[in-house]
This record gives sequence, C-alpha cells and structure tokens, in this order.
Amino acid sequence: MSEGEGRVFLRGISSETYGLKELRRRQRAAPRVRRAGTVVDDATVAHSGDSDQSRTSWILGPGDDPFLTQTVQMHFVELFPGGSNRGHGHQNEAAFYILEGRGYEIHDGRRYDWEKDDLVIVHNDSVHRHFNADPSKRALALVMKAKSVWMYLGLIQQGHGGPAGDGERYGPPVDWSQLWTAGVGQRKKVVKPSDTRWETTRDGRVRVITSPERSDVRVFSVDVYEQQIPGGSRSGKQWHMADEALYVVSGRGYSLHWDVEAEIGERYMARVAKEPSRWEFGAGDLLYVPQNTIHQHFNADPKTPLVLLSGQNRLFKLLGYDAVVFLEDAPQFTGRSQAAGAATGDS
Repeated sequence: MSEGEGRVFLRGISSETYGLKELRRRQRAAPRVRRAGTVVDDATVAHSGDSDQSRTSWILGPGDDPFLTQTVQMHFVELFPGGSNRGHGHQNEAAFYILEGRGYEIHDGRRYDWEKDDLVIVHNDSVHRHFNADPSKRALALVMKAKSVWMYLGLIQQGHGGPAGDGERYGPPVDWSQLWTAGVGQRKKVVKPSDTRWETTRDGRVRVITSPERSDVRVFSVDVYEQQIPGGSRSGKQWHMADEALYVVSGRGYSLHWDVEAEIGERYMARVAKEPSRWEFGAGDLLYVPQNTIHQHFNADPKTPLVLLSGQNRLFKLLGYDAVVFLEDAPQFTGRSQAAGAATGDS
C-alpha cells in the first residue's frame, strides 16, 4: 500500500463475465509465503491505536498487492518497554497471541493480565488499550481477525475515544451491550496454555485454542490452534474449504499444496492437481493456504520441532463447510485422538 492511498477495509469482487476464473488464477499465482519482516501496511494512515510507545505492522490484509485473502487478517503489535498504545474501539473482535513479553489490557474499564503464549480476546464493540508491564523488554503480539466480515455486514462504527459526532441530535448514552449474546460477558477473555491440552490427532500433535466447541471462550469469528511437527516428520494431508494463515513460530520446513478445480456438470465435482506446488518457510514467516486446497506440512529439520500457529475464519463452518477430509494421517496418529497433557510442561 503506497502512501496516500488510504486503507482498504473490504476488497470488492468484479468481473466482465459471470465466471471468476481469472480472479482465481491470479490468487493461485501469488506467492503463498510472506517472509519474516514483510510489512504490507505500516499503520501510517492513522487507522491504528499506535502511540509513541507502540508500533503496528501488517503482514496480511485486504489491501495487499499481490492480494491473498481478506477472510483472515494478521498484523503485529509491538509495545516498547513499559509502554502502551492508544485507547480505541471497533466493532470487530480480534485475537492477540502473545509472542513475547508480559502485560495487561484495559477493556471497557476492566483489566486483563497476559504473558507469553496467552491468547487475548478483544471482544465485539470493545474500548481497549494494551500495556507492557515490563520496563526493560518489549512485548509483541500477533493479531488475528476477520475484520472484513464486520465491514461487509455494515458494522463499521469505530475510532479513538471521544463523544459521538453531531451529539446534539442524540439522547444520553445507554448500554450498548444490551445487543450482545446473553451471558457472553462471563466467557473467557484470556486463554492460557494451561487452559488447553495437546492431542495427537489425524493431523498430528495440536492444541486447539479457539473453536466452535470451545464455547467458554469469548470469540465468534476466528479459530486458532497451535501445531508441533517433530523433527523430520509431517502433518496429515488434509482438505477443507476454508483458507488458512499459519505463522511459523519456530523451525523450518515446507508445505505441499494440491490446487482443486471445480468441474460443474450435473453436480459439482472436484478435480485435484496431479502435482503439488511447494512452499518453503522458516521462523517468522507467514504461510497462506488458499480456499479449497489440499495441503500437507513437512519439517525440514531432522532434530528440531516445527511449531505453527494457525488462524481460520469460523464463518466457513457456519456456512456448511465444517468437514475436514484426511487423505493421509500424520505418522504419530495411532487410530484415535489421544490427549497428551496440558500445554505447559509437555513439550
């Protein structure tokens, strides 16, 4: 995004014909790995909560060129030692995975403490601010959100603190939270590693952090899990409709992608590419798996585990695409999912 263009909140789809094959072709042709340090938006368009004590940098968003996706967006928030960002509010929720440091949030006047490897939820319609509690070290979070969903639905009321514009037209403030799902205020806002457990599944060793089944967590739009692939091993080979963004926490490896084409005859049929494309990545990179793509991840280091953090837009599941087809199981899978203890102390 060049200076002066502003921010793309929601990318439109247009074509001179009914078919969208050219759009699909361009998306498939785009590189699917964003290297560590890539900045597609440096937050200089006055749209973030940055202060002189914080910094925001985007790595995946709807304004990207080349464009990959707007179903899941990802950016980093860095808080300088002892610093904080500006308080602000937006209607969309966001999930902050703490990569470094310790600190706390103030959401709607309430404090939530966090530390490394916690997942912090900024809920719908939240006025929030982030604080670094360590005076000598930075704090760093990876933010995952499905903001474009809110934009598409017209839920666009956001900004920095202050009175409503044209306030003379309106009556006194009333509680906005009356519109929320009943009981949502009692759900968990900080998910700690001890709140999750590692399991050996068909996809390998994973811990689910948010999902539709985890109704105790105050999140509705983004599903997050962490995956560990042992040295020299691989994940399961899977196929699902949702696209997926995976941040490489540590290790190095590659991902094989088999594109899937629709054959539209008497019914929809899938045609799978005979040969996969290969996408190599290392620590700090972001791997993107497009919609409707068969994929499998490999650890290229024979000794060190590969650790991936996955974010997906939950809306796909609500639209009827909640199945995951496994074409090959991870080597560690023994025929049924097995719990592997709490995330802490079980490496």
